[in-house]
Amino acid sequence: MDVRTQMLEAAEKLLDESPTRDIATRAVCDAVGVGAPVLYRLFGDKNGLLKAVVDHGFDRYLATKRQARSSSDPVADLRTGWDTHVAFALAHPAVYRLMYSPGFAEVPSAAGEALGLLREVLVRCAAAGLLTTDPEQAAQAIMSANIGVSLNLVTQPEVYTDSGLSVRVRDAVHSTLLRDHPATVPTPGPNATSAAARQLRALLDSTEQDRLTAAETALLLQWLAKLTADRS
Repeated sequence: MDVRTQMLEAAEKLLDESPTRDIATRAVCDAVGVGAPVLYRLFGDKNGLLKAVVDHGFDRYLATKRQARSSSDPVADLRTGWDTHVAFALAHPAVYRLMYSPGFAEVPSAAGEALGLLREVLVRCAAAGLLTTDPEQAAQAIMSANIGVSLNLVTQPEVYTDSGLSVRVRDAVHSTLLRDHPATVPTPGPNATSAAARQLRALLDSTEQDRLTAAETALLLQWLAKLTADRS
């Protein structure tokens, strides 16, 4: 393990052990057995070190997401994705607090990739006729709830002691966004057209097709966007 990685892991361990959720750069250097100039050369300052700890955390979190194999059941994959998110937070509480409640000027770009990976699963749900709303809207709702539960569990464990909380919140959120059976033939009604348009859009996003030209595909997507637009 190189010195930089050793310092990142030492910083995480010290954060986990710190009652004030803060660390001293001197303690990080002492834990690895290097002098302060090494830390300054690698990270610039304490803020740079903490940013690097967050990036390192996201690298490990996203590695589990990228390596996850898709099953034939996108809803099961969606549930698994929620559960692995919470499990990561509980295994790395200090880093998770920094990842999703950062005091930095910019939110790490990796947070956008995490949302994108969730969106891909939801596109598969929509293509199967199981999603009741747009994948982007569903992704934002699920990620917000997933982060909220995880932060409560790691920042206030003495308050949120219910071991079944995460699963109940997960199922409650999913139930508002998913249907039990595929809507391959939409039930007649005011929402039937938009539901069919969402499913077709998801099918186009999740499968390769060569029957339409790029211009034809762009036009079709424009029409589908109009059909799925919220007119309330």
